[in-house]
Amino acid sequence: MQQQNLPKQNIPTEKEKGSTPVIKILMVDDRPENLIALERLLRHLDVELFKAESGNEALRLTLHHDFALALIDIQMPGMDGYELASLLRSDKKTSHIPFIFISAIYKDHINIFKGYEAGAFSYITKPFEPDILLNKVQFFIDKYKQEQELKETHQKLKKNIRDLNLAYDELKSFSYSVSHDLRSPLRSIAGFSEILIEDYYDQLDPEGQKLITRIVNSAKNMSTLIDDMLDFSKLGRQELYPRKVDMHQLFQDTYTQLTERMEDDRNIEFKLSPIKENYGDKQMLERLVTNLLSNAIKYTQKEPVAVIEVDGYEQEGQYVYRVRDNGAGFDELYKDKLFGVFQRLHKVSDYNGTGVGLAIAKRIIFHHQGQIWADGKVNEGATFYFTLGLEGSS
Repeated sequence: MQQQNLPKQNIPTEKEKGSTPVIKILMVDDRPENLIALERLLRHLDVELFKAESGNEALRLTLHHDFALALIDIQMPGMDGYELASLLRSDKKTSHIPFIFISAIYKDHINIFKGYEAGAFSYITKPFEPDILLNKVQFFIDKYKQEQELKETHQKLKKNIRDLNLAYDELKSFSYSVSHDLRSPLRSIAGFSEILIEDYYDQLDPEGQKLITRIVNSAKNMSTLIDDMLDFSKLGRQELYPRKVDMHQLFQDTYTQLTERMEDDRNIEFKLSPIKENYGDKQMLERLVTNLLSNAIKYTQKEPVAVIEVDGYEQEGQYVYRVRDNGAGFDELYKDKLFGVFQRLHKVSDYNGTGVGLAIAKRIIFHHQGQIWADGKVNEGATFYFTLGLEGSS
């Protein structure tokens, strides 16, 4: 315990010792022997004690210190304890300080009630049991510590919010740069390359034709990657507009749109079982279903007959949607990488793509408070599962 036995004219300024705030207790009594007795009783506590022999001296101390607790005698000349309590309560800086009245004279119920009416958290009459006072003081010490921890947590939270807002602004700036600054030279590369193909392709030898075709394809892939990355970043701040969604119709319409755009003839068996409607943002769920079906179509392209199945089932109070295919599958050892950005389990030369589609799917599921996972085996197909957990889901 640290003690402060201060001359009335010399009031020190408040300083914090180390990184942990010092817990300070104010003792107010016009009789020095009572202050000494309180000091001896509280000396083993990890606090700093301040003694004041009048209400005015107590008020001066509160100008420079933040007290966790005040122990106030009631009967004092000039300004009694009730008046001091009233002044403490009326000042914004000190209104939060809890105080305990200690009295040897005013023991009747009227004065005790008056003490509580003045804002006292407790009222102790002399002579008192030391353990009773110690327990009450310890309670307010613990309470003060908790309040300080809460304030620190609140300050950290405010800082985190400021940092998040800053990161959000930086992300918007980055997205703008990606969208404009990178697209412009990319469009030039693609545009001039296509001109070369249209006007000079026949003049190039086979190696030159191969290289210019590769440049055009790379530019297209880069443009697709930029689009996917922008979509991925936008999902982090996109607002949800939930409503009932017919998931059966959504899978059917999405599959039809995807296969209508296919340039090569594929033999695909699409098996869509009756599945439940659900609750979510339709635009996001359209992107989710598009990514999952596109994934199935892509990785079954080497199969003579591609089979893609969509169904669902109840499990532990949730409805699970399932998308299965008989395609390339994947090694179960690496399935944790499936939903990471730029994580690919197959060669680009075998299956093109940006490695962002499943990461977008996972983020969409995250916004819908659901889960997504997968299992599969190499050359034996893959199965993707997901749930939607928004309130109001069927």
